[in-house]
Amino acid sequence: MSANPYETDLPITEANYQALSPLSFLAKAAWTYPDYPSVIDGDARYTWADTHQRCLRLASALTKRGIGTGDTVSVMAPNVTAAFEATFGIPMTGGVINALNYRLNATEIAFILDHGECKILITDTEFSPVIEEALTLVKHRPIVIDIEDPAGPGGKPLGEMNYEAFLDTGDPAHQWCPPADEWNAIALNYTSGTTGNPKGVVYSHRGTYLNTMGNIVAWNMPAHPVYLWTLPMFHCNGWCFAWSITAIAGTHVCLRAVAPGPIYDAIANHKVTHMCGAPIVMQVIAGAADDEKRPLPHTVNMFTAAAPPPAAVLADMARQGFNVTHVYGLTEVYGPCVVSAWKAEWDVLPPAEQARKKARQGVTYQVQEGMMVADPETMEPVPMDGESMGEVFMRGNVTMKGYLKNPKATQEAFAGGWFHTGDLGVWHPDGYVELKDRSKDIIISGGENISSIEVEDILYSNPKIAAVAVVAKPDEKWGETPTAFIELKPGQDATAQEIIDFCRDNMAHYKCPREVIFDDLPKTSTGKIQKFVLRDRVREAG
Repeated sequence: MSANPYETDLPITEANYQALSPLSFLAKAAWTYPDYPSVIDGDARYTWADTHQRCLRLASALTKRGIGTGDTVSVMAPNVTAAFEATFGIPMTGGVINALNYRLNATEIAFILDHGECKILITDTEFSPVIEEALTLVKHRPIVIDIEDPAGPGGKPLGEMNYEAFLDTGDPAHQWCPPADEWNAIALNYTSGTTGNPKGVVYSHRGTYLNTMGNIVAWNMPAHPVYLWTLPMFHCNGWCFAWSITAIAGTHVCLRAVAPGPIYDAIANHKVTHMCGAPIVMQVIAGAADDEKRPLPHTVNMFTAAAPPPAAVLADMARQGFNVTHVYGLTEVYGPCVVSAWKAEWDVLPPAEQARKKARQGVTYQVQEGMMVADPETMEPVPMDGESMGEVFMRGNVTMKGYLKNPKATQEAFAGGWFHTGDLGVWHPDGYVELKDRSKDIIISGGENISSIEVEDILYSNPKIAAVAVVAKPDEKWGETPTAFIELKPGQDATAQEIIDFCRDNMAHYKCPREVIFDDLPKTSTGKIQKFVLRDRVREAG
């Protein structure tokens, strides 16, 4: 049998193959649109030519300090210029960016710095108290560089110099080398450690490149969008949007803190077209006081993820001029890689039904290969009937390399050739997936499975309720019963019995909460309600 000429005569060369990396988008934006706005941060304004040079100077400065392939540089910062530049400048050295969650405590931060073998820590002085404590706990203290943001609250410098002085040590003509292998690591992101130490999720250049493009395609993004950073840049590297917006030469509008007034001001002043955030961000926007709101210059597109957004909140956002698209993902799949893709034939549906369609998680991005809802034991797909529940599985090119230094957890996560999400959902007849709960959040009462998300969705339709979380409470007779934790909207008042009666009027009685507790809900920095805290509370209360 003769050799295959398609393979033997056509080798890979430098002319026809380059490793995929989202870092390539920066130079292209600067080359084509050097004078277009790249970053707006308070009073600071940068062009793409400026940003390109600043990232090169950062890469040069880090290289001079010995950072190279496989070295970790950590960043502890809100959504400011330095955090954005680090997304490019650090991996341009061959190193790995580790963006830290600034809501973590000193012990958790110290664990991450040691586990990731951090060589240099770039940290905003706002977080000096927790960083200073963490540095007393680490086994190996990294070099520290301070971000001293004039728009920030200030704080104690901990490093040998500030960020701008560090950039001054770098060369704006620095020649960096793209990765030799697109499978090389570009980022290290840690999952929340609710049952032990967090796990380090490793991203590749290839995966980030593909999800960068996946964001653009899934959102039908035009050239030069104006993107407001309400999503933390540390969260899955901003769901890869630091790279996505750069790829289409958009403008990054930085926001140190998420609050209704600054959000509306930024949208109005900078003509923001796109933004991302958890459902809590939508609640912040929808619940803004009249004196905080400003007329929108146009419809604002918003990606939302985390818990499935309540249909009532989606409908409210639409009335206020926000076009919300629901996406779904996890840290292990580069943030969102599933989208509730809209169909034109749904435009004629009543608003409430449209909101229910949007609340579904949907179908995979074009760059993710597969998703199924299946029995977690047999891995046999469940029927597409919108009722049969199973675990959501994914696989493809935007799935993590694995967990750093944790082969056992990596092997378990990829068992059977699929990534096990731990999320439970149903498959609708049209192929769209809808989450019903995390496997640990399902309430089993008297042998019946109760979806906490289903109960929460109905509670959100109550106009008095701002936020809700439903968790299982141990019960001698039923095994478990639902308990609802509720935040009321400002100026509203309600009794527990009133809420229970509302539930009984709107759902099967066995699903109704037996107990209602009014309290502020504990949330992560990305707006996710920390149900494990609430579960612990009801178990301790007996």
